[in-house]
This record gives sequence, C-alpha cells and structure tokens, in this order.
Amino acid sequence: MAGEIQIKNVSKAFVIRHNKADSLKSKFIGSFYQRYREEKETLWALRDVSFKISAGEAFGLVGRNGSGKSTLLKVIAGIYPPTKGKVELPNGSRVATMIELGVGFHPELTGKENVFLGASIHGLSRREIEDIYHRVVKFSELDEFMDTPVKNYSSGMHARLGFALAVNLNPDVLLVDEILAVGDEPFQHKCKKQIDKFRADGKTIVFVSHSSQDVKNICDRACVLSHGSLIFLGKADEAIERYHETLDFAHR
Repeated sequence: MAGEIQIKNVSKAFVIRHNKADSLKSKFIGSFYQRYREEKETLWALRDVSFKISAGEAFGLVGRNGSGKSTLLKVIAGIYPPTKGKVELPNGSRVATMIELGVGFHPELTGKENVFLGASIHGLSRREIEDIYHRVVKFSELDEFMDTPVKNYSSGMHARLGFALAVNLNPDVLLVDEILAVGDEPFQHKCKKQIDKFRADGKTIVFVSHSSQDVKNICDRACVLSHGSLIFLGKADEAIERYHETLDFAHR
C-alpha cells in the first residue's frame, strides 16, 4: 500500500576521524609521534531500530538532541544509507522531504529555478511542474522573490519555499523535521492546516519536533529514541510522557 513504511533492524554508524592525515607530511609525522596519528572513532547514531508506519498514519519521532531521530528521518528519506538493516516503501511511493532548510536548493539558482529543479528530481515532467508552480508561489507568498537567487533568502524564506514545494508534489509520504518551529506565526499556522489536510487525505506523515503539543496534536502514534535505540512505541500522548521521563531522569 502506498505510504506504508517498514523499518527493519536499522542501524547507522558514522566514522569520525581525529587528527585527519590529509597530507604526506602529516602522515610522516604521525609515523613517529603517537599524538599526531590519525584515529578513527565509530559513532552509532541508530542501533537496531524496527517498527512499521501504516499508510495514512501521522507518526512522530521523539527524543532528546542526539537521540537519532533526525538521522532516522534522513535514512527513511534515502539521504543516508543504513549501515545495517533496511527501510521498505512500496514501489512508486512518492516521498517529499522537509528536513533541513535549503536541502536540495542550489544557492546560485533563483527560487523559480530551484522549484523546477527540485520537482524534476522527484520525477515530475515540465508540464506537471508548470501546473503546480503557481500553487507553490501562492503558498510560499514569495512571488516578489522567485527570480532572486536563494542564497539571498532568509531562513524563513527557505522554509516557505521548501514547504510549499514539498506539499505540492502530491506525495504519498511527507517527512517533516522541525519545520513548524521556523518562520512567523501565520506561516506556522498555514503549515499546520496543510498537514491537517494531508491527514484528512490519507497521506502518511513522519514528524520530528521538540514541541510536545505539536506531536500530540498532529500524530496518531510516536516512538521515543534514546542514544540511537528505540525505547518506546505507542500512542502519541504516551510517547510524550515517556519522553518527559527521560528528561527528568537526565536532570537528576
């Protein structure tokens, strides 16, 4: 079923290089002095995470900074390949991401050029892009800036354009990371209304936010991540309670 997501034993490791030996001289010095030798550290951002998100469900990823929630969202989006395990989506599912401001935008291109580029990457034809372009401009309220290179956009303008493009791609799955914390209040309200419409239309939403109230209002279920591991999976309000317990424990 389009929009269903299965996360199977997903782990993600990053290799951190200390005293990076990027020249012959530094490698030579390191061969004589231990403290100058390059060392590699493996950081596991996710550890054996498994769960299923049903088609049409609004699902929250909750956890403290560094818990792995944004990394998991990027694995689902295909931005990061998992080190172990896999993420399964039905063939043909269209996934739209609103993960980081400006991801996928070329700074030297104008807003209009980035809309055409971003939509084409998601498989839309030129005619389809032309059909949605006016809706993207209307939603973003950036009609006066669409011929301006996005490197000159503020963070709020990036958010407006990125969200406007994402929701107009008619995705089966919408991945959202902290977008409701960006921009002014009217824009945040517009985003929430659009997410409510997506829910009503049976779209799948995966939502990351530090706002407990937003998670409760938007999500049906949620999981809590801690140090890359899944520690709770259930109803959104129960997940928030468990998340608060982890915060209380951390401050003891």
